[in-house]
Order: sequence, then structure tokens, then C-alpha cells
Amino acid sequence: MDKPRWQHRPEGSNWGDFGPDDQIGRMNLLTPATRLRAFREVEHGTAFCLSLPLDHPGGNTLFQHRKAPKFVYEKRGDSFNFNYRLSNVNDCFCDVISDDAVLMFLQYSTQWDGLGHVGQMFDADGDGRPEKVYYNGFRAGIEIVGPDDAERGWGARSIGIERMATAGVQGRGVLVDLERIHGRERALVGYDGLMAALEAQGASVEQGDFLCLYTGFADLILEMNKQPDGEVLARSCAVLDGRDEKLLQWITDSGIVAICADNFAVEAYPARPGANGSYPGLPLHAHCLFKLGLHLGELWYFAELAQWLRAHKRSSFLLTAPPLRLPGAVGSPVTPVATV
Repeated sequence: MDKPRWQHRPEGSNWGDFGPDDQIGRMNLLTPATRLRAFREVEHGTAFCLSLPLDHPGGNTLFQHRKAPKFVYEKRGDSFNFNYRLSNVNDCFCDVISDDAVLMFLQYSTQWDGLGHVGQMFDADGDGRPEKVYYNGFRAGIEIVGPDDAERGWGARSIGIERMATAGVQGRGVLVDLERIHGRERALVGYDGLMAALEAQGASVEQGDFLCLYTGFADLILEMNKQPDGEVLARSCAVLDGRDEKLLQWITDSGIVAICADNFAVEAYPARPGANGSYPGLPLHAHCLFKLGLHLGELWYFAELAQWLRAHKRSSFLLTAPPLRLPGAVGSPVTPVATV
């Protein structure tokens, strides 16, 4: 590039640390060595699906601008290309074929937040005028282009979810069992609470790990059978306190590559008010996605894995969780697999 995208980087960020054009952030810390360490977690060969059915939570109570998947079927002749009997060949109608398509909001259910999902108004040029900026200085309207920016060519031209997909999203997951401590009571978990939970499990977190949070929220979603009660969910289960500066500093120092939670947003939303008049409404998202290039997973399903880990007095496992390699997307559904 002719000149840097930014003259100033946000305080506490790692912009430029992985290179001026880096598009995968902390996924750079997934190395051959960290993957080999993760493979050594596999002792039984048992696998767990960590995804909800992708038609959950149901409706749009949790987020009004996201809607449930809708199947679409293409016409083929006088019928549809579903349960379609192929043409007569030598007087034999042997084959029946079905194809389908789906209209899906990419962050409706079990998902990855891409680095183009949340940015900030930030004066990266140092000219006194904040602009819409994402991780590593990529700009709205230039690299992250939407319908308000151009007539066509929408999407993330940089930091799209496909960059994460090609980073090899496989490593050691460490499950923090907050449900065992708090049950389904609402609890705001900051640094002290997270450290206490890790100590109670005898678990440690190392550079290159995926931090996974089991709160029971996704279990409630399943029990509501696609009719989520927003008021009940808002007052249920543990959630990270994104306004806790000690927690944010630990995330920076820990070297984790992602945070994956079974709840909506990972952090409490709405968050506690900030200390001054100007602060992000999603402080953990701002810290992770915008400053560190650290991906967030939401609405994962951990119940069966958590039960197994409890029974075997373990906290860690091999996690495989690539997003869709869909160029231009800022998020993706995911079907993670834990292997123990």
C-alpha cells in the first residue's frame, strides 16, 4: 500500500503487530506447536457437536434484525427440483433428486463474529475527525462496503470471514464451567470471577487457546423450543462483564485466540455505563474484535461436552471450528466439534 491506513492506533490495541496488512488478528497465534499441543488432548476419540440446530433460537426475539433460516426451492420444468424424478432413460425412472437453498442470516444461531462485525468511530488519521474503522485500520466504505456506501460490490473486501476460514481454526479449547458455579442465576463475571472458576477446575489457559464459556444459556434456548422468552433469557445465566478493565487486560495478556460462549453476545448487553461520557456500548466486542483482532463465538452448545468433562475431571479438549469460506461475509454459522 502507498501509505499506512492509520497514523494512530487505539490504546491497548495490537494493530500492526502481525503486519500492516494482517487480516486474521490473534489467529496468528495458532501455530503448528499450539495445534500439536491440542492434538495431545485427544485420549478417547469421542466427539461432541457444539452447535445448536441452526433454526434456533427461533423468531427474532433475541435480535430483531436477524431472522430464522428460510428454505427456497428452484423450479424444474412443471415441478420443483425436490423429490424430482429424472428423465426417462431406456424406459427406467430410477433416480429421484432433491436440491435446496436457504436464505440465512449468518449470525442467527451458532456463529463466529468476524473482524468486520464490530468497529468503532476512531481518529486513526490523527486529523481530529473520527471515522468508521475496523481492526488494523480497515475502513468502512473502502474495505468494508455496504449498501449505503456503493450501488454494488458490497461486503468485506478485507478482514472477511474467509480469512479466518483459511487460518486453520483448530486448537486447544478450555471450557470454563460457569453453569456449575452459578446455575441459571444471572451473574456478571469479571476477572476475579473468571480466575476463581479456572482455579476451582484446576484449569490453565495458555497462548493459542480458545476460551470457551458454558453458562447454560443455550440449554434454555433449546428448552424454549424455538419460542424464546426474551425477559427470562435477559435475567438468566452468567455472562462476562465487558466493562471490567482487569478482565480486558487479562484477555490481552493471555494470548487466547478466541472466546466462544453459549450465550448471546458473550458479554452483558446492555453493558454497565462507562466511566466517562464516551464509551463503547459493547466494550468486550470493541476490545476483542476492534483492538485485538480476537474472534468471538456466540450461541454455542456445550452441555454434553461439559457433562463429559465434569465426569472425567478435565477442562480441555481439541476444538475444530472453521467458519464458512464465504468471501465478503462479516460473520458465519459454524458447527464446532470438540474431540476428547
